Amino acid sequence: MAGNSPCASCKLLRRRCTKECIFAPYFPSNDPQKFALVHKVFGASNVSKMLQELPIEQRADAVSSLVYEAHARVRDPVYGCVGAISYLQNQVSELQMQLAVAQAEILCIQMQQEPVMPNPEMENPDQKSYLLQNELPQFLNYASSSNVIYDAVSRDNIFGHDMVS
Repeated sequence: MAGNSPCASCKLLRRRCTKECIFAPYFPSNDPQKFALVHKVFGASNVSKMLQELPIEQRADAVSSLVYEAHARVRDPVYGCVGAISYLQNQVSELQMQLAVAQAEILCIQMQQEPVMPNPEMENPDQKSYLLQNELPQFLNYASSSNVIYDAVSRDNIFGHDMVS
């Protein structure tokens, strides 16, 4: 209890705030919405039990997590925090895919601009890499970085011969 003013939880629950009030350090009277939200989602009794089971040094972090989870549950009653995490994971996946496509486009452009050096280990030095001669630029030439390749590429198209003999 800070001075004579009861904490936000005691105000909401209409009870007397004592020196031993477990909520007072974490739910000050100047922020009543914080406790109201946590109380609405988890219930005062459950929050009290959780805080009593934790060491004092971990309680502030626990209250912070409870407040975040309560906000997420109000925004998305079905999934709560899991919905937010899932949304962010999907965004990361999409951005990784866009990055991979952009890197492939850059590689394609670089390969088109640079002269092909013959490989000394090749039997015929006049022969360029099969991928540079044939289909690679076609598969990497996108109108937009958000496009995805759906065309199936057969093995003989990639390696220049039929793999099944």
